Amino acid sequence: MERLDGDGALARVTYLPGVTPVEVTSVEAPLHDPASSSRSLPPSAEPAPGAARNVSISALARRGLSRRELERHLRDRDFSDDEIVDEVSRLERDGYVDDIALAQNLVGTLQERKGLGRSAIAAELTRRLLAPAAIEYALDLIDTGDELSRAREIAVKRAGQLHHLDRETAVRRLSAYLARRGYGSSTIRAAVDQALPSSARRGVAFR
Repeated sequence: MERLDGDGALARVTYLPGVTPVEVTSVEAPLHDPASSSRSLPPSAEPAPGAARNVSISALARRGLSRRELERHLRDRDFSDDEIVDEVSRLERDGYVDDIALAQNLVGTLQERKGLGRSAIAAELTRRLLAPAAIEYALDLIDTGDELSRAREIAVKRAGQLHHLDRETAVRRLSAYLARRGYGSSTIRAAVDQALPSSARRGVAFR
């Protein structure tokens, strides 16, 4: 091996006994190897195996979901159709997804907590993407007598805010209020008749 001496000329380098000279190779940067670089790319964005189950259980822990709601939830997260069918079917078999049970629970909640009538409840069940058969079954459980009693209670409470109006105006506004809550026409008439004093029926201001 050689090196430069003080005059710029090459001078021989003397190695110590037992030291083997090393061949110096080029120090140029290696060429780009596409195959090599591909191994360092981030993992695929496709959902990992078992991810559908984790996403489903997490969603169901927050609230009950209909079958179609869960399917849409998984589809929005880019799971394949096969994964979605397999996962939702498994959850149905295990009882975690049940459209009929969910429809029944929603009817009770919408009646008791929100005071909604039949048509408003039907609209909410449809919005929740429940199966038509489940909606029909749950609506058949609504007791007409209970609905009328609930409508009367709501009407009496609401009528207290209309005392400054004549009866015709009060009837119109109270009827519209009950209609927005999903009650039928016959139920509304019965509830309004009870909520408004009979003394106001001849056009006297509603007191």
